[in-house]
Amino acid sequence: MELLQLQYFRTVAKMEHMTKAAQYLRIAQPALSKTIARLEKDVGVPLFDRDGRQIRLNAFGKAFLNKVETSLTLLEEGLKEVSDLAGLEHGSIHLATSTLDRLSEPLSAFLSLHPNVNFRITQASMEEMAHLIVIGEVDICFTPLRMERTDFSALSVLNEDVYLAVPPAHRLAGLPSVRLNEVADEPFIGYKEGYHFQKMNDGFFHTAGISPNYVCRVDEPAAIANLVSAGLGVALVGNCGGPNSPLHLLSIEYPVCQRHFQIIWHNKRYLSLAARSFRDFVFQYFDRNGEPDI
Repeated sequence: MELLQLQYFRTVAKMEHMTKAAQYLRIAQPALSKTIARLEKDVGVPLFDRDGRQIRLNAFGKAFLNKVETSLTLLEEGLKEVSDLAGLEHGSIHLATSTLDRLSEPLSAFLSLHPNVNFRITQASMEEMAHLIVIGEVDICFTPLRMERTDFSALSVLNEDVYLAVPPAHRLAGLPSVRLNEVADEPFIGYKEGYHFQKMNDGFFHTAGISPNYVCRVDEPAAIANLVSAGLGVALVGNCGGPNSPLHLLSIEYPVCQRHFQIIWHNKRYLSLAARSFRDFVFQYFDRNGEPDI
């Protein structure tokens, strides 16, 4: 039994699709099928139920997967510990995040100090990030939404106020602040349903007792600012102001609208020196510099 067989098995077991797994692993599908067949021969029982092109993990496969994941996780943690013995500069960090906007500046600053640390970044939804932490695919996550699990630890690194953005010529542009229920009839620009910021915004609107009239829904923060600047509508945004900003940001009196960015990790798994150093660096970076203007 080979380590590569176990790694390939874990991927096929998660996807339950040989072709997709082969594409993810960047190998030929026939080669992957032969590897899985050899593993089943070594184990002595079939690990998948097959019906034409469909494959499903069977009872043997589920029991075996549990042990394989434990073994691979321990091996990966061992590699991290050995890497730590060689020092921070030989470390690696696998990070998952739903948004890179707030993280780009501290990431750049950290890499300027530690250019030899290897980063791998995965952009994922909240559900995907939680799964990646559980199976040990990522070291840490950066997210504006909480993950309420007893086996997760979290460090709050940034509290960001949310504003109402309006074009400079808008009737409200001269006001310093507004209550959300005062703009119930305004055309709104929002994020697509399910987007992490939209989930938070929905909570703010619910507390305010309004259902916004969306004229456009997007999946990029930059598109929000551009469309507000064009005069299409108003929007809830983070601190995207600045001396050259075409937007006017109004503070929101009620309800309290804030985003709480956190770094999250699994508290029962080994966290490498590189990952611990980056976690602490991000906290200190925002503590010194406050909200980034993006």
